[in-house]
Amino acid sequence: MRLLFLCSRNQWRSPTAEKVYQNDARVEVRSAGLSASARCRVSEKLLRWADRVLVMEHAHKRRLMEQFPEVVSDLRIEVLDIPDDYEFMNPELVTMIRERVEPLLDESTRA
Repeated sequence: MRLLFLCSRNQWRSPTAEKVYQNDARVEVRSAGLSASARCRVSEKLLRWADRVLVMEHAHKRRLMEQFPEVVSDLRIEVLDIPDDYEFMNPELVTMIRERVEPLLDESTRA
């Protein structure tokens, strides 16, 4: 399964999620941001690569739907509800990511 993690600037949350799952044999992962100032900006190509898109906030899902309406209709987008309160690889952030992503991975292996 290919997971694309998205946050605003691809600075802390989504790169942390990518790092957490980069060596997990169950998934391939990438990360990007929705802001014009993102370190790696989301693109149609990245969205088409993904089997599932995991965004940090509901606002990110709305922005995706506005910016890429023709692509997102075919995508499964999950909102992780992780606020922009943590720096890269913060232990609490890592725990939150695992707590929210693992049930989604378990669900996909049962399907």
